[in-house]
Amino acid sequence: MLKIIKKEGNARRGIFETVHGTVQTPAFMNVGTCGAIKGGISSFDLVELKCQVELCNTYHLHLRPGDKLIHDLGGLHRFIGWKGPILTDSGGFQVFSLAGLRKIKEEGVYFSSHIDGKRIFMGPEESMQIQSNLGSTIAMAFDECVENPSTYEYSAQSCERTVRWLYRCKEEMARLNSLHDTINPHQMLFGINQGCIYDDLRIRHMQEIAKLDLDGYAIGGLAVGEPAEDMYRIIGAVEPYMPQDKPRYLMGVGTPVNILEAVYRGVDLFDCVMPSRNARHGHLFTWSGIRNIMNAKYERDLLPIDEECTCPTCQKFTRAYLRHLFKANEMLAMRLAVMHNLYFYNTLMEKIREALDQGRYEDFYKKYVNILGKRI
Repeated sequence: MLKIIKKEGNARRGIFETVHGTVQTPAFMNVGTCGAIKGGISSFDLVELKCQVELCNTYHLHLRPGDKLIHDLGGLHRFIGWKGPILTDSGGFQVFSLAGLRKIKEEGVYFSSHIDGKRIFMGPEESMQIQSNLGSTIAMAFDECVENPSTYEYSAQSCERTVRWLYRCKEEMARLNSLHDTINPHQMLFGINQGCIYDDLRIRHMQEIAKLDLDGYAIGGLAVGEPAEDMYRIIGAVEPYMPQDKPRYLMGVGTPVNILEAVYRGVDLFDCVMPSRNARHGHLFTWSGIRNIMNAKYERDLLPIDEECTCPTCQKFTRAYLRHLFKANEMLAMRLAVMHNLYFYNTLMEKIREALDQGRYEDFYKKYVNILGKRI
């Protein structure tokens, strides 16, 4: 359950209680796809980087090392050394991204492993079973993430199938949570709103899945290539139909500016590989905009990445040193850069919560919405 403690317009400040700890919202979930953040960051590092929730990938962990192995070893929390909440996605988006290797049917999806080509079947029940084996705090319902753009007719059919799959997910999770050997019998289930970029489909689908009284609701199928304006319009259209007392999660989003805009429209939770992926290529987020540390102008620069930042990297290392590490292909470059970007994102969320607490989110939003996306 999410307790809303403050509102400013549609922006919400909340406290989300889970069996693995309390999450202050709005919050960004740090993406540890295979149980680790790419770039040499461990779950123990995440504590120092102000992470509240780690997100892990159902599809990848099912393929290796295997969800049954993780279950036998005590569950995902013990396996990766993270004590806080973990959200596992359903595998639906990964199946969507394997377009050339998959076949969607009513029972589920048949597809080929991207690792060795092995044929795999995943449906609502299988997704819930894998996530139950992992023992995550929050399991995502199995859905179909359609391409943008898709035809109205196909999007409508897909929405209807996703609703049918959601009923099956809920039923299977109830069964799994009642078993004596379930790692987390308090596992939560979040449903996912789909409907491509069609407002009426989105609204109708949200109204349908809200009837199931789930633990939380996500907006999926965005940030997959459509213009940002479409994403903001869809959030605005769907928001009035999302339950007020449940967390709202915008999947796979996004840039700092996307986050500012989505919080403004009533979203509570976010995740994205962008901070870590961009960091590994030397693109660093700062309170003045985006810095490309590869630029020659940083060759002799003895300042930290961001003079306003208190992350471990900015406290100890210079722009010149970090640029050198990248140019020399040293692994340390990626680690230091990823630490900075994750710390920046988690600090951004901290400042958003602070602004909401003090009733000045409108001012905070207006100050940074035109700064954080610009290139320095």
